[in-house]
Amino acid sequence: MFKNFEDTLDILKQNSHFREIRNIESKDEKFIVFNGKNLLNLSSNNYLGFADNKKITEEFLDEVGNKYSFGSASARLLTGNLPVYNELETLLCDLFNKDKTLLFNSGYHANVGITSSIAGKNDVIFSDKLNHASIIDGMQLSQSKFFRYQHNNMESLEKLLIRERNNFENAIIVTESVFSMDGDIASLSKIVELKEKYNCILMVDEAHAFGVFGAKGLGVCEQLNLIEKVDLIVGTFGKAIGSMGAFVVGNKTLIEYLTNKARSFIFSTVLPPINIAFSKWIIENKLPLTLEKRQKMLEIGRGFGSESHIIPVVIGTNADTEIVCKRLFDAGYFTLPIRPPTVPEGTSRLRISLTTEIQEKDLKTLKDIIACLKV
Repeated sequence: MFKNFEDTLDILKQNSHFREIRNIESKDEKFIVFNGKNLLNLSSNNYLGFADNKKITEEFLDEVGNKYSFGSASARLLTGNLPVYNELETLLCDLFNKDKTLLFNSGYHANVGITSSIAGKNDVIFSDKLNHASIIDGMQLSQSKFFRYQHNNMESLEKLLIRERNNFENAIIVTESVFSMDGDIASLSKIVELKEKYNCILMVDEAHAFGVFGAKGLGVCEQLNLIEKVDLIVGTFGKAIGSMGAFVVGNKTLIEYLTNKARSFIFSTVLPPINIAFSKWIIENKLPLTLEKRQKMLEIGRGFGSESHIIPVVIGTNADTEIVCKRLFDAGYFTLPIRPPTVPEGTSRLRISLTTEIQEKDLKTLKDIIACLKV
């Protein structure tokens, strides 16, 4: 009875598409032990080195003791709300100078919940073609019409706005700020212009920028002085902050609407208080100390030709990408192949993620191997 599933798995294996969970033996803020070998971890979103950091964990636990539970056992709207959740939301409101914040269990929960609920059957969403799968999934769950404009192409976006905007009641433009698989940065200043010109709501996913860009680490919107122009800003705690969960900040009406309509928020057991407290503690006590290290990390990224701390190295086929990953493994680097459907067919790649713990000297051999690939 499972033959069609087995056939699909066989096809995935034949095309180097098959995915399996790797047995990681241990890891810290810089290295990972895999197959008995200590490797420089270049596949993590632990951008500031806070996750898997024993010193950070011990310092936090020494400060909070046994104040917070490791389980919540309820949705937030039932018995799952405690002062620490409100304190974190208030902190984010103050940092972004926005009316309200809503916490979600992950970036996926946030994007699916927002894009599936913010637009109804008389509304439309305009989405960058390379937006994350969570945004796409949310749009597909919504009752709205949606259009995907060419990646970071403002002419393509405006053509769609001219053609379609007046056919709908509300229009929402959605983009990532730093694109997760390409490391490039959205043309946010121009998107804001188009948002205002065509009377749209703008949602920006800062998942890979929150904690990295901007003087306070709030993201690309802060760096470009656009926070007040963006209606909904999404960020995660599971990447640069080294914790778990996500948030959206915006005006009172939109956040209250999401509180009542975002199913991924309403019907999920809320994250444990200990996670919320850790996120708050990192943002208050550790994030403000990272500016110099963050700037250095981005400088290293620019040295590889990237606009950010995410460096894409496009190889082409799945098989060739796996071969390059094996070569890097032998050279002491942990990198994983990024393949379709995560990226378009024929563009399988390495996705090198820098962290503030990685120094330029750590990457010399990597740079030599990449240079050979491009010859």
